Amino acid sequence: MPKPIRSLRALVFAAGMASTLAAVVLPAQAQGMSVLRDTETEEMLRSYEMPLAKAAGLDVNNVHVYLMGSPEINAFATQPADIYIFSGILLWLRKPNELIGVMAHETGHISAGHLTRSYYAMRKASIPMMVSLIAGIAAMIAGAGEAGLALMQMGQSMAMAQFAAFSRVQESTADQIAAKLLLATHQSPVGMYDTFQRFAQEEAMSAYKIDKFAVDHPTGQDRVADLQDMVDSSPYREVQDSPQSVHTFEMVQAKLAGYVLPVKEALRRYPTSDTSAPARYARAMAYMRQPDFKKAMDEINSLIKDEPNNPYFYEVRGQIYVSMARPREGIPDYQKAVDLRPSAPLLRQELATAQLATDDASLAGDALKNLKAALLAENDDMFTWYETAQAYSTLNNKPMADLSTAELYYHGGDMQRALVFAMRARGGLNQGTSDWQRASDIIGAAGAMARQQR
Repeated sequence: MPKPIRSLRALVFAAGMASTLAAVVLPAQAQGMSVLRDTETEEMLRSYEMPLAKAAGLDVNNVHVYLMGSPEINAFATQPADIYIFSGILLWLRKPNELIGVMAHETGHISAGHLTRSYYAMRKASIPMMVSLIAGIAAMIAGAGEAGLALMQMGQSMAMAQFAAFSRVQESTADQIAAKLLLATHQSPVGMYDTFQRFAQEEAMSAYKIDKFAVDHPTGQDRVADLQDMVDSSPYREVQDSPQSVHTFEMVQAKLAGYVLPVKEALRRYPTSDTSAPARYARAMAYMRQPDFKKAMDEINSLIKDEPNNPYFYEVRGQIYVSMARPREGIPDYQKAVDLRPSAPLLRQELATAQLATDDASLAGDALKNLKAALLAENDDMFTWYETAQAYSTLNNKPMADLSTAELYYHGGDMQRALVFAMRARGGLNQGTSDWQRASDIIGAAGAMARQQR
């Protein structure tokens, strides 16, 4: 196995929130970033998005929300129905309704088919740029250097202006659809208004650095005025976030802050004088990264005492043990988390990873059972396939280790390696079995794509 994949185990245990290679091809806006995986966070985001997706008439099984590890205040949607929330904007927002408003806006883009239309708009906008580029080069060849340069700059300006006008129309449409989605789900549009109002205020401050979200999502005062009309006309404008939803949001936000912010900054944001549950959660994560085992344990133990049936507190305590190179002591906590939340594939994956990290061959069988359960829910997760290959290798089942490795590369898009390992696997599996057939399927699919990659 190549070193970048092998290092994933360390990444998972580096903090309570797993930073992992995604089994998805990230869009250009998210290249170079990592997908942050955390069951608690993903469940919150999904609970926000599913009502909106249903109201928009989308197939909820095809809608995915990803949390990206980036400090930028940004969010965007891509085809076919993927929404990307940056960690920076999740930490910047102040309440659930604001995040729901952002997600409603992105769902509006998906519902209106803006993603496909933007592609054609960009192509159309590039025509005057190419024409002026050719004319400019011709002028420069003819000796009119300054005139040629002016022609090229004019074409670029025309293209940018044309696409900007198209984008403004799309943004306005997405706002209108978002308001309808919030109306259909009986939610207040005030959070969306407040978010864009803050952007408009910051945009007006020339010394303030505007982040990508403000640039990609025009936020002038005219737009805010339109949003104000939507707020005024909504019968649900006074609807407030429930205390439970606020608590969940604050806990997820604190957990994220403890993971992604510099430790000193996280501790400044959540000082020891703050004894609230979110503050203790953030400090548990930050102390784990510092690392300070005793302080991290004191914080998470206090949370478990308050909420003994919260699976995510046991998950974090298990991760604290593993981050301190004591995986065997973390297994009971991971098992408790799985017992409390058996349908969460990531929790089962983490339990299995801890079991394998002990290097105790007697635990490999249990680890494999947990990994198979995780794959039933997410059969395209690269790290789960990596750990499955490790489990089979520990059990001295080389054909199945090879097949699992083939799955890893297949879902990661490396068809050359997927083909190699699938052929190795098929050579060692009994002909006609389901595993032999799966190896054959990968060979057939990966072979054609590997030729294209070459």
